[in-house]
Amino acid sequence: MLDTVYHDFGTGYVPRWHGDIIDPAAAYLVPERHTLLVAIDPADGAVVATAALDSRGPACPPNPRSVAERFPSGTTAQVRRVCVRPGHRRRGLARRLVGELLRFAAADGGYRAVYLHTDPAVPGAEAFWRSLGKVVHDEREHGGAHGVVHFELEPGR
Repeated sequence: MLDTVYHDFGTGYVPRWHGDIIDPAAAYLVPERHTLLVAIDPADGAVVATAALDSRGPACPPNPRSVAERFPSGTTAQVRRVCVRPGHRRRGLARRLVGELLRFAAADGGYRAVYLHTDPAVPGAEAFWRSLGKVVHDEREHGGAHGVVHFELEPGR
């Protein structure tokens, strides 16, 4: 996950955005309605992909108020940290992990929506998410400062 924020996002580690990366157990394994999935390469035991889900809706700021109101914490499952190492991309890992997250959200029974946002500057990210969900807000069309694209996915898909 840290490789992704340094190499794909270009931001490096920012504590207020990436604290869950430093302590993933507290963020995704301890809370009952959260989860973290990890794909391991059987050849060498290396982590090659991750995907997480939690019950926190998008905060305003930095996200638009309309998005935060549409996806409140507690009833929204937010997909986070879908990261695949470059040498393992385009093999269906992210799609499989996201499918498992959606099944987890559906099985929980308390989530009314599944939300995520992505940076369209990351190669392949926007097209991938468009293939799985629907855009609910594109900041590039609304003068958003970060140009983030916000999506809703269908639980259990």
